[in-house]
Amino acid sequence: MFKVLGFYKFFKVVSLKKNKKFINDLLILNNIKGTIIISKEGLNGSIAGKPFKIKVVSAKIKKYFKFKYFDSENLSQSIFQPFHKPKVKIKKEVVPMNLLLTKKIKNKNSRVNPNKWNSLISDKNTYLIDARKPFEYNVGTFKKANNPNIQNFRDFPKYLTKLNKDKPIAMFCTGGIRCEKASVYLEKKGFKNIYQLKGGIINYLKKIPKEKSLWKGECFVFDNRVSLKHGLNQGTYSICSGCRKPISRTDTKSKKYELGVSCPKCHDILTSSQKKRFRMRQSQINLAKNSGKRHIFQKQF
Repeated sequence: MFKVLGFYKFFKVVSLKKNKKFINDLLILNNIKGTIIISKEGLNGSIAGKPFKIKVVSAKIKKYFKFKYFDSENLSQSIFQPFHKPKVKIKKEVVPMNLLLTKKIKNKNSRVNPNKWNSLISDKNTYLIDARKPFEYNVGTFKKANNPNIQNFRDFPKYLTKLNKDKPIAMFCTGGIRCEKASVYLEKKGFKNIYQLKGGIINYLKKIPKEKSLWKGECFVFDNRVSLKHGLNQGTYSICSGCRKPISRTDTKSKKYELGVSCPKCHDILTSSQKKRFRMRQSQINLAKNSGKRHIFQKQF
């Protein structure tokens, strides 16, 4: 069993290249895979490994950067290693929004625990925003949630500026980091009643039982588990090898679905040469599987 840790921490970071090397060496030494983004404004990561090793790496990152706690961290598990390799990336921002976070949100009460979230979003005056991309929203979301329908998070501020400042605004995303930055942006623009789901959807699905939940569907995650259900059990979605978008079991029954090649979303968009190339790739994967090996192009387990 593998432990999956998602976390973020906003704090001033210097010597990015030196710190990148420290984190990269730490992951390799402990056989941890996944991605950690480091920028001048902090850290954002999703990593997986054996439970004890995850605990060791988490503690060493905190000690090295001299803080006691992440701003948010979520633990889940997987029966397989959901990442292919360790990656540490230096970025301008931990979340691309053209807004460097130099200070945290002032109103700590804006972070709403899962056990109080249902009451907040059930209020008819609350404007509920799903801050994720459309393909994530389509896999699952909360009742009455509004999705900005943007492909790039840098465009999110344009959507936010159109909102009514007098209405309570509640936001949520997978682990909370996108809403953290959006909340700071709204606060700077003079919005007063801003709320965000503490720990994101992952924290909600972990703590709220299905029978009391207002969540519908599954939660897309950026690893090879693809989606999670209540209790953080692995979901039913897979990834189309043609367009790299999540597909449901219903999608796989479509005539436009071909394993390793296409799905109903991309079948009519892909060119003949692309499909031919994808079929060759899938053929190589099948040959590797039949011989008991794992092919370099194999994305799922």
